[in-house]
Amino acid sequence: MPLSRFIFLLAFLSLGLPISAQARETAPVGIATFNMAWAGTIDDFIRHVEVCSVPEVNWCNSRIRTPRGTQRAAPEEEIRTRRCREATMVAAGGFEAMMMTAPCNAYGKRKHPARAETVENYNAKLSGLRATVENLIQNENIKIIAFQEVKSREVIEQVLGDFAGQFDVCVAPHDAFQTLAFAWDKSISSVPSNASSCVPNPHLAIGEQFQGEPVGHRVRPGLALRLVINGAPVSFLNIHLKSGCANLKTGRGFAGHKLTDPDPACEILNRQVPIIEDWVEKVATETPRFVLFGDFNRRIDEEERAPVAISEVRTDGSDPAGSNTKDEWGGVKSSYLWQEIADGFPVMHQVPLTSTERGCTGLKGLDHIVISNAIWQSQSRELSSRRIAVVKTYRQSIVTSDHCPNITVLEL
Repeated sequence: MPLSRFIFLLAFLSLGLPISAQARETAPVGIATFNMAWAGTIDDFIRHVEVCSVPEVNWCNSRIRTPRGTQRAAPEEEIRTRRCREATMVAAGGFEAMMMTAPCNAYGKRKHPARAETVENYNAKLSGLRATVENLIQNENIKIIAFQEVKSREVIEQVLGDFAGQFDVCVAPHDAFQTLAFAWDKSISSVPSNASSCVPNPHLAIGEQFQGEPVGHRVRPGLALRLVINGAPVSFLNIHLKSGCANLKTGRGFAGHKLTDPDPACEILNRQVPIIEDWVEKVATETPRFVLFGDFNRRIDEEERAPVAISEVRTDGSDPAGSNTKDEWGGVKSSYLWQEIADGFPVMHQVPLTSTERGCTGLKGLDHIVISNAIWQSQSRELSSRRIAVVKTYRQSIVTSDHCPNITVLEL
């Protein structure tokens, strides 16, 4: 223990304060968030190929394509998408089965998907994921990983590779292929793993009703992990929010959007805002030390830099720290994600991204790490995060991931 800290502790003891009020020792803990791009087992992949190779499906794209700069797809595109989804639903054996199968465009856009999407090529993806995760653990000393776009516990254990026995795993139940998971080193928590709390937040899984479908597709839930580290609880909140409304500013061909714009993706993300805000506020009252990280699908760093007055955060001019009135669909007046959730109650800080490894060419600006003020104040050095390149082979047919892990080290 440094002499200065020892003297500091003696001063507290001389005042007769209880141990809980004294300065607490901290230790560095590496954390990472990693979107693994439709990661399932080999059996999951084989099922995907079985469905997509049916002649009536023929690897069609079930996602509706809306031209950039427009709010609605052309009528013929809506017809094409509906026919694709209907054929895929029949081939999969119903809506629920279709939702648990990776869509036909999940692993890349190709002229000849049947040639590229082989078990051998998918094994290359899994090998890349395993090598990437093993590198995080062995060389970057990562102890806690928040995963997005995973199917099951089984695939998490596979990508942990040689470290599977060293980590505990929990996965959020969901009625679609993509869900969230945590893996954490058993040595970092002072309580047994079965006493650790890992609880999903199903409310974030907002329903998206597609035209003509009997059941609405739901976006991803949230997942909270509570550990006791160095004698005090820490909560980790893993999120993967609605995609398609990422940019505040227009750039690189992508239109800029506020969350109150009349855009289908923004409308869904807007409905997630009060849910995540309530979730964070509740967790903050229970564990002042918390980390919110994952795939935000929103450039919150861009929002943070924007000169937004408090009166501009909501379209009605109300204070974002006040109550957030919902409409009949669960939408709110919030135009900005970061300014709404970081309204000072609680105080939160983005861990800035300061470097990106060479070869990290995945999606940028979507994966973030946010920490509570209690954690921010306990750091002895300036915080930063890094993007780590995924492991891949030359001309790999199915990419390891279109995201790179984002990592940081926190004193907890």
